[in-house]
Amino acid sequence: MNKPISSFRRRSAAVMVAAALALAACGGQDQAQQAPPEPVVSVLTVQPATVTVGTELSGRLKPIREAQVRARAAGIVQKRLFEEGSYVRAGQALFQIDNAPYVAQLQTARASVATAQAQLAKANADLARYRPLVEADAISKQEYDAAVAAQRLAQAQLQSAQAAVKTAQISVGYAHVTAPISGRIGKALVTEGALVGQGDATQLALIQQTDTLYVDLKQSAAAAMKIRQDIANGVMQQVDGAVPVTILLEDGTPYAQQGRLLFADMTVDEATGQVSLRAEVPNDGNVLLPGMFVTVSIPQAEVHNAFEIPQHAVTRGQTDTVMVVDASGSLQPKVVTVVGQKGNNWIVSSGLNAGDQVVMDGLSTAMMLQAKTVKTQPWQQGGQAAAASAPAAVPADAASSAAASAASAAE
Repeated sequence: MNKPISSFRRRSAAVMVAAALALAACGGQDQAQQAPPEPVVSVLTVQPATVTVGTELSGRLKPIREAQVRARAAGIVQKRLFEEGSYVRAGQALFQIDNAPYVAQLQTARASVATAQAQLAKANADLARYRPLVEADAISKQEYDAAVAAQRLAQAQLQSAQAAVKTAQISVGYAHVTAPISGRIGKALVTEGALVGQGDATQLALIQQTDTLYVDLKQSAAAAMKIRQDIANGVMQQVDGAVPVTILLEDGTPYAQQGRLLFADMTVDEATGQVSLRAEVPNDGNVLLPGMFVTVSIPQAEVHNAFEIPQHAVTRGQTDTVMVVDASGSLQPKVVTVVGQKGNNWIVSSGLNAGDQVVMDGLSTAMMLQAKTVKTQPWQQGGQAAAASAPAAVPADAASSAAASAASAAE
């Protein structure tokens, strides 16, 4: 009789333990559902500043001055008088072309001058002898006029011979090729023994001034017009004075020296719809080379009291919005005005206040949990919002297994 009573008590105790575990599990789940943890979001505390709006345009470097050395006299190249790749000065000898034919022409022209001078001397003497004779009617007027004409003809022939001498001297000079400008000369395009200048002005070498370089750029007329309209409407202010530019090399590295914008063309290319710009870049030490592809960052206007917001934090649409965390920890959307782009940031001119905490990361988690409030942490570039972890709850199936085990042990 005692044994059945004892067994009944053990079974009752097991049932009570199982029930207690089940209630504890349910209670834990209810508590977790009723009080979810606050998610953590990363925020950027924004402050207004003057932001420069610019554009990045690409182009190739070209020398500020370039001269093709060409043969202006026909003949055989006898000597190259410079070192390839060296710096040459204006007037420096570069090539010597065979000048023997031109020297011969010069000698012939000088002989013609001597002949003309002799003829002029004789004509002057005849005219001086005929003048008193015609006054005394010793010779006819016709003979005197012939002497005057001969004297004038001799003068003209002398002038023509002297001009021929100058022409021959020029040809002799052309055979001695000199540098038209100072600069760095490249390789010789002809060798000794080459026949040049026969029918055309053969190019012999190329000289480039590379201490300063140009870069010609193209910008769409629509982009240029938008900035002009924003300046006219007071959204932006024009950059005053000389406009400095930053040169970015092909690998994205900024060039050590700043350039300057020389001009922006006022005419739109009808074929491309673009306007032309030109920048000037100092090139001390010849670090940059003509023909290199570079990107030029050009400031075009300034926006005062503006905010720079990373692009991923701004929702673009008919209205641009950002999500901010207010003083109570609640998420609040704000409509903003985006007026431009700077790198990976949007430039916001209105809609935000100094000190606003703009959500950068963790917003999707907060929206998924339908959190009424959130916790904040400072945002770092490339950082992620800290994930909030809920306290561990006892699963219902785990509670059932514990109850079954307790009942089995009681039996």
